[in-house]
Amino acid sequence: MAKAKITTVFYCQSCGYESSKWMGQCPGCREWNTFVEEKINTKTTVSSSLSRTGREVEKPLMLSEIALNDEERMSTHMDELNRVLGGGIVPGSLILVGGDPGIGKSTLLLQVCRNIANDGRKVLYISGEESLRQIKLRANRIGEFGENLLLLCETDLAVIETTIRNISPDITIIDSIQTVYSGDVTSAPGSVSQVREATNVFLQLAKGMGNSIFIVGHVTKEGTVAGPRVLEHMVDTVLYFEGDRHASYRILRGVKNRFGSTNEIGVFEMRDKGLIEVHNPSEFMLSGKPEGASGSIVSCSMEGTRPILLEIQALVSRTSFGFPRRQAIGTDFNRVNLLMAVLEKRVGLQMSDCDAYVNLAGGMRITEPAIDLGIAMAVTSSFKNRPIDDKMAAFGEIGLSGEVRGVSMIEQRINEAVKLGFTTCVVPKVCLKQIKNADGVKIIGVSSVQDAIDLI
Repeated sequence: MAKAKITTVFYCQSCGYESSKWMGQCPGCREWNTFVEEKINTKTTVSSSLSRTGREVEKPLMLSEIALNDEERMSTHMDELNRVLGGGIVPGSLILVGGDPGIGKSTLLLQVCRNIANDGRKVLYISGEESLRQIKLRANRIGEFGENLLLLCETDLAVIETTIRNISPDITIIDSIQTVYSGDVTSAPGSVSQVREATNVFLQLAKGMGNSIFIVGHVTKEGTVAGPRVLEHMVDTVLYFEGDRHASYRILRGVKNRFGSTNEIGVFEMRDKGLIEVHNPSEFMLSGKPEGASGSIVSCSMEGTRPILLEIQALVSRTSFGFPRRQAIGTDFNRVNLLMAVLEKRVGLQMSDCDAYVNLAGGMRITEPAIDLGIAMAVTSSFKNRPIDDKMAAFGEIGLSGEVRGVSMIEQRINEAVKLGFTTCVVPKVCLKQIKNADGVKIIGVSSVQDAIDLI
């Protein structure tokens, strides 16, 4: 019997690039200090891959021979999750769910299991981090479960693969991919080789059996899914669960979706009985907005096809230090500095000796340029200590010359503001011709940031 040969290789944790020696910079993704050392059993790995691919070779087909039928999606009975997935779960899809520890990933997926199991579909929940008793305790807080939900605590990839093939569930949950290990790979669980091998097996199971598999992934301190970047390329959908653990709301954001849009978000609120959908995020974000306070205005951002109103707060005060402090929470810090430079140059506001703080109330993070006009008006309102009309909303992009540029979906933004009782909307003048129906609201078109500042 031939002796297995164990070799040492180095993998890039960012892109999965393989090298026989350690390198400071990865030739694939140009990242520094990302190579980790791993030992692999070449003989066992080859035999394992051959055994899995031991099936009939399919013949290539012409494009005209392929029948195109509408995919019947499975509803999760959670409108916010269905929106992010593009209408529901596509059979045979592999979905990666990432997020910070304790953010609610397991709770969300357990609620999905409950809803789908109550529809009569078979669901398999495999946990490598919690015991069956721990899962039962969380399930009791969520509500009643049907008989179609099966639980398994296992980390061995071979056992998990055999179980899925024998049971053939409609939905499978793997919590989490970093705990699954394969005996064919000698490196530790959670390493680049183990994560890539396990994901490859789950991909073959999903595509070969037509069942959908959810994979839970841990995230790094940078906020990306731990493991090789190739993990995100292998799956069909990548969802990130965001939000502050100390806040009640959670945001589910799709960053990759082969079956739908990647710009949609779902908003949830964490309560004692699990995650509750927030169908009107604008009203949720504006709750508690002060009246008659300077440095506060409402703007609108588009997340996919959903308009979300949010409050922009600014505080500008004279600094007591030689170098003024600037801080931005919820938006790009460099963008705030750029807008303040435009206000100084084009409007004549001398804020070089002032501290400036900009905050998006509610904790959301928005980088869309459409909130530029709201930031500029909030900063000016705080600097001059003049409150803005509580029923006024503003949105538009500001250029370096002080011009206000157009934004997309202007009517959807205005309609969202009207639904929440706003009577005045400050919009780019170039967008006025796109507005066809704006009953019950006063539309003010501005062509420059100076025109908007004159309204304060």
